[in-house]
Amino acid sequence: MFDTILIANRGEIACRVMETAQAMGVRCVAVYSDADADAKHVQMADRAVHIGGAAPAESYLKGDVIVQAALETGAQAIHPGYGFLSENPDFVAAVDAAGLTFIGPSAEAIRAMGLKDAAKALMEEAGVPVVPGYHGDNQDPGHLAAAAEAIGYPVLIKAVAGGGGKGMRQVTSASEFADALASARGEARTAFGNDAVLVEKYVAKPRHIEVQVFGDGTRAVHLFERDCSLQRRHQKVIEEAPAPGMTEEMRAEMGAAAVRAAEAIGYKGAGTVEFIVDASDGLRADRFYFMEMNTRLQVEHPVTEAVTGVDLVEWQLRVAAGEALPMGQEELRLEGHAFEARLYAEDVPKGFLPATGTLAHLRFPGDVRADSGVRAGDQISPWYDPMIAKVIVEGPTRAVALARLARALEETQVGGTVTNLAFLGALARHEGFAAGDVDTGLIGRDLDTLVSAPEVGARHRALAALVAADLITPEAAAGFTLWAPLRRTIALRAGEETFEAVLEVHSASAVDVHLGDGTVAARRAPGGWTLDGQPAPEAVRVGDAIFVFAAYGLAFAVVDPLDRATGPAGGGNLIEAPMPGLVKAVMAQAGRAVAAGDRLAVLEAMKMEHALLAPRDGVVAEVLVAEGAQVEAGAALVRLGDEES
Repeated sequence: MFDTILIANRGEIACRVMETAQAMGVRCVAVYSDADADAKHVQMADRAVHIGGAAPAESYLKGDVIVQAALETGAQAIHPGYGFLSENPDFVAAVDAAGLTFIGPSAEAIRAMGLKDAAKALMEEAGVPVVPGYHGDNQDPGHLAAAAEAIGYPVLIKAVAGGGGKGMRQVTSASEFADALASARGEARTAFGNDAVLVEKYVAKPRHIEVQVFGDGTRAVHLFERDCSLQRRHQKVIEEAPAPGMTEEMRAEMGAAAVRAAEAIGYKGAGTVEFIVDASDGLRADRFYFMEMNTRLQVEHPVTEAVTGVDLVEWQLRVAAGEALPMGQEELRLEGHAFEARLYAEDVPKGFLPATGTLAHLRFPGDVRADSGVRAGDQISPWYDPMIAKVIVEGPTRAVALARLARALEETQVGGTVTNLAFLGALARHEGFAAGDVDTGLIGRDLDTLVSAPEVGARHRALAALVAADLITPEAAAGFTLWAPLRRTIALRAGEETFEAVLEVHSASAVDVHLGDGTVAARRAPGGWTLDGQPAPEAVRVGDAIFVFAAYGLAFAVVDPLDRATGPAGGGNLIEAPMPGLVKAVMAQAGRAVAAGDRLAVLEAMKMEHALLAPRDGVVAEVLVAEGAQVEAGAALVRLGDEES
């Protein structure tokens, strides 16, 4: 076994790898960028090495610097985690050339699966079923359009070098094909430096089911399947194992196909073979098709660990160190059910816009697994993926595990940034999802109900006022009664609304909170405060922010009566950056007329591109930013004027 390994990653996955490696007695070296100097993974490591600037291209993507750090710290092996360099065959070759061990597959195996078209051809040769489509080299638009006609609409255009839904477009008719192709190619060129695409048949009721495989370079085993069908914009949201409705016949067929795929490329380590399943007629053994193979550990690997009892990171270390596969196929068992929900800092009502901010408060229920790379007090950086944590639960049945997930999400506490917690909670309680009727279009169909804003009730407002007045502790309340007026007005803001609460203190255990025409009776009981007879939820104050942990987290701000916020400047004419990021493109030109919905600029932040659109018809009065500029949230980018002016 290795004495020391370097983890060429950051955040949650770096922490996850360290937990297992350190438990095995292996020393861990972390690498970090300027933005991550005080990060959790740096604090956990036995040693940490600074490797460059905040941008991934200046740090986590600098393979030569990472290899040198491993050599200088005495590491014998490098674990890539996922993302960044984990599927870069040139990096693997550099690791090998330096005399180090790459904890993962060979460069040849990664190359074999790196391009979707070549991988599909290879899988066909290995007897793995693939989706009907065109995977050839001819990239002429006319040829691709003809291929789409031959396949039959609807079709999917997919970037050959793609992943994460980038460079992917669904096309329902021939008239849409040219525009969709140009859009997919442009996004693929930006994201991957390769605008080649393939065209595939669009599966009507698709489910995304993937199989965890593990190989030793010669033979492989599968650790059953995961269902990742609950997606938005082709990004996974909640994953589970095993797949609901799976039959033993189909499980055996998919598992065998995945093993054939792994053995066809001499796969070593943990990998995932992803299948698209046509569920329009239920789950059938003749209706699954190879999509791609991820030649690394997956984000959702914990659900497989939960239902198999296998620590996949331990297996990675042992096999990379030269050991045989720890278990044979006949020894692997599937028990119970598990779910994983991805908790992100993102503004769901605003189209899942990634968010930044300081995590003023962060707490998870004690009986769930929460894989996280951040702590209370940490910053959500604009440079990286805004994941806060993965919340993982398990149970003896799917129904029990799902109920535990719903409760765990209700009891998770996050303060300081907007999150998708309420959205996840709504999904966990979705009737169709509970019934196992899942496909990749579920979120899109029910989006309006899943993203409805939480209702801020009178009791929530009253509790926020009590916290703002520092009346939660008996001592504070007594002091208030003795030295301050018996009635006090507190101004608070919830979202865009400002309101006043008048607190009438009768004693250290009795306060009436007057809110407009209503009153909430706050009373201290032996078990804590009650509001109109109902137990009060937990709440904390950090600076002028108050977080009430009900309805998945409600945020209030204490308003200084002498500094009331005014309305937005510029009469709505300014187009501002919704978050910190890089100005990738500027389409607006001074003096040119625009219509509502026209693209004015593209902002890149947190691995995603965001188009900034004209809010109304008008004329571009001024362009205030240039392509390539790094801007902060709220920065003015474009100013609109009226056509008359």
